[in-house]
Amino acid sequence: MPITVSGVRAELRKDSENTAEPMPRLSWIVEGPAGWMPAWSEVRLDEGESLRLGPESVLVPWPFAPLEPRSRYRVQVRVGDADHASPWSEPRWVTAAFLTDGEWQAAMIGLPAAEPDQRPGLVRTEFDVEPGLVRATLYATAHGVYQAEINGVTVDDAELKPGWTAYRLRLIHETTDVTTLLHPGRNAVGAIFAGGWYTERYLGRRAEFYGTTPAVAMQLHLDYGDGRDRWIRTGAGWTAAAAPITASGIYAGEDYDARLEQSGWSAAGFDDTGWQPARVDDAPHPTPSAQVAPPVRMVDELAVREVVTSAGGAPILDFGQNLVGRLRIRVEGPAGATVTLRHAEVLEGGELGTRPLRGARATDTYTLRGGGPEEWEPRFTFHGFRYAQLTGVEVRPDQVTAVVLSSDLPRTGWFRSSEPMLNRLHENVVWGMRGNFLSVPTDCPQRDERLGWTGDLQVFAPTASFLFDADAFLTSWLTDLDLEQRAAGGIVPFVVPDPLPDGKRPAAAWGDAATVVPTVLHERYGDLDILRRQLPSMVAWADVLLGRAGDALLWRGDFQFGDWLDPAAPPENPFAARTDPDLIASAYLCHSVELVARAARLVGDDATADRYGRLASRAREAFRHEFVSPAGRMSSDSPTAYAVAIRFGLYGDDVQRQGMGDRLADLVRMQGYRIATGFVGTPLVADALADTGHLDAAGRLLFQTDNPSWLYPVTMGATTIWERWDSMLEDGSINPGGMTSFNHYAFGAVADWLHRVVAGLAPAEPGYRTIRIAPRPLKHLQWAEAELNSPYGRVRVAWCRAGAELVVEADVPTGAKAAVELPGQEPFTVAGGSHRWTVVAPPAVSRRSPLHWMTTALSDVIDDEEAYAAIRATLTEIDPVLATQLRRQIIWSRGFTLDEVLRALSPDGRERVEDALAVLNRRAQEEDRVLPDLGRNRPRSGPPPSVSTVSEPSA
Repeated sequence: MPITVSGVRAELRKDSENTAEPMPRLSWIVEGPAGWMPAWSEVRLDEGESLRLGPESVLVPWPFAPLEPRSRYRVQVRVGDADHASPWSEPRWVTAAFLTDGEWQAAMIGLPAAEPDQRPGLVRTEFDVEPGLVRATLYATAHGVYQAEINGVTVDDAELKPGWTAYRLRLIHETTDVTTLLHPGRNAVGAIFAGGWYTERYLGRRAEFYGTTPAVAMQLHLDYGDGRDRWIRTGAGWTAAAAPITASGIYAGEDYDARLEQSGWSAAGFDDTGWQPARVDDAPHPTPSAQVAPPVRMVDELAVREVVTSAGGAPILDFGQNLVGRLRIRVEGPAGATVTLRHAEVLEGGELGTRPLRGARATDTYTLRGGGPEEWEPRFTFHGFRYAQLTGVEVRPDQVTAVVLSSDLPRTGWFRSSEPMLNRLHENVVWGMRGNFLSVPTDCPQRDERLGWTGDLQVFAPTASFLFDADAFLTSWLTDLDLEQRAAGGIVPFVVPDPLPDGKRPAAAWGDAATVVPTVLHERYGDLDILRRQLPSMVAWADVLLGRAGDALLWRGDFQFGDWLDPAAPPENPFAARTDPDLIASAYLCHSVELVARAARLVGDDATADRYGRLASRAREAFRHEFVSPAGRMSSDSPTAYAVAIRFGLYGDDVQRQGMGDRLADLVRMQGYRIATGFVGTPLVADALADTGHLDAAGRLLFQTDNPSWLYPVTMGATTIWERWDSMLEDGSINPGGMTSFNHYAFGAVADWLHRVVAGLAPAEPGYRTIRIAPRPLKHLQWAEAELNSPYGRVRVAWCRAGAELVVEADVPTGAKAAVELPGQEPFTVAGGSHRWTVVAPPAVSRRSPLHWMTTALSDVIDDEEAYAAIRATLTEIDPVLATQLRRQIIWSRGFTLDEVLRALSPDGRERVEDALAVLNRRAQEEDRVLPDLGRNRPRSGPPPSVSTVSEPSA
């Protein structure tokens, strides 16, 4: 196989040649023969100067002089060793998208003061272009959202620009090459704009947080190549008029009157009689900086899947998928007729389920111009919906399209298995992330909230970093977190950006996003600079926690969200979890202080590493003394307490750790393998079980379909992850709580466990420089696989059962290696290439003890899936009420037997249950269902797996 280099990129963005950094780091993908490793790389600038570098290919420091603003270069890379060299890669353009200090001089302009606040507007100006233009670049930002047009053409396909940042502290500008849109002679540039996030009234507040009037700022640079240049900037001399968008809001939706359109408004020669001088906003605002993350774009389109007739007889459009975006309609009718578009995630009682929207109107209207077919979609709003209802003018289903919006992050990770419901769960996670990663990582996309809750992202960051290339997106968000945190004296607000008046209080698991997210980005992308950049933020957060904890090093007595949305909490009180919030707070204190110490060590700050390492050690000791018994029993005897302690290393020795794990498994069993954790415990519980020898219990928890569980929403038709385990109840009604969303990714954090543990694909070194291949086959699965476009290239791990054997396949990219752990084998290491191993499979079926009505403990019944299913099915036939009690109320402990909990059964019912048990006993005896002897568990004789590996060239 030849050696090649592809995928060269500068800094973090794949979607654009623009870079916000004067010395952007370079990355590329190397492909070569199996086992081959590059010894050197060489980078060439504009087919001229080239420099020989080391073998690394991920986030390689820029080897040339810093880029000057607006400079543009072609970069090529080749690699080799002592005997071989690849050809030069295809050229990659790198454009410095930033400006020189003082070069941003554009004013914010908007509608004249006589126009109503928040009214969307148009602004424009005309200018001359002389012959000899070689390049034109538009830099633009807004207090709100905008789209620019030049000579009647939109400048790009980005949506809701420039996105949401901490507006009072940070503005960003886009950098767009518009050379092809200009021509010698008279030209025009303009923008349409609305308030977007800037003028929103968050969570139903009576006043806007950032400002009341939207505005836009643009500056167009004309480069003539002979030393001449010219700037066209917003300010005095621009004119403005109201847009045909008569009202627009993130929560409310958008109203559009096509009769108010002004054809050609952004083209030269337009008659702007009646337009007024634009209002110039002289108030100070942050100087915009270059955009770091990919913008929001249309990423998909969905046709109507089905037309449902409402309870009132009206048609409701079902797109078959809960999504985030808006509708595009094609309609015809008389001038002045209005189409109203309403949206909802679910149906309730045969109608749109709009109660969960709370104060969000989530409604668009379009007033027709008349005279022929018209096509329209809202421009500056978005909705979370699966269902829509259109009224006012007849629109056929084939004339309606759902336009899916998201920050345009490349998909990088996939998971598949032999279980369709598990695959649907994983797709729900993907769709939930796609919808909620829209400019900022929001909590939900539909109601009057849509905020960047830090706790949600803290638990979901590992999953996000596998599914999509989220490095640039989260790096940009962390910049806002840092700024908001500085403004709050080191406290990380509940949400980032932070428009809440009461959100600047420290909260465990929420504010810890400051330490966890940078750690995840380093682990998953090999991004050491993010730790270096965020270390002051990490330290500041740790210092806040240590200040709250005092000399005891225990964080107690403060406000906490705790294990938010523990299923035991009543609908009206999501705080009321089983786990002591002080325990959670003190555990996260230990965790964050430890992460600070690790980050400081990695970036070479040994003094900080030593200080916080000592504090972390003392905090762990204080935690154990306060919350853990010598045998490993937690003061809060809840699954979340044990999961947190196990995963954060808050135990004294292996004996105590195993005691925690055994008790956790007991608690999970006693709940009937139904979920008993909230936001904090859910991402940790499966790992905590598997790490302590209870993989089967983790599997039972994963494959549970009763409420609450990960798969219960799947059984109810969910296509995204729900906010509550029971956002919809079994009877099809919406949870009565005042806070219910059907697209909320936090509980989808389990997908990271599917990738790392079930499929067995995880980073062993930052950025997957070394890949950990360690599949843990679950009894419920015949096969599973995960695939990742890692920073080094494509990685794939797959396993399947073949009789008594387990076949494992792996593709390792060139330049990386893999540390492999297979069942029954000693660990070994392989280089890049395609590999295949066959080992003895872990048993898919456990031995069954005889089941007896009088003596069988409830714990044995629930551990035997067939027995539990048979008893439940039998009870459902003879006593449905008792069957429901069995499912919802029984504690499946070792201390009770079937006879003790089913005494209310009639003699006939008892006999039928005993008959069902007898059938199971006979079947188990006939199948000789016993555990394999030790000889069948030993590795097969012959060469070790690393020698018998089948290797092929990496793809």
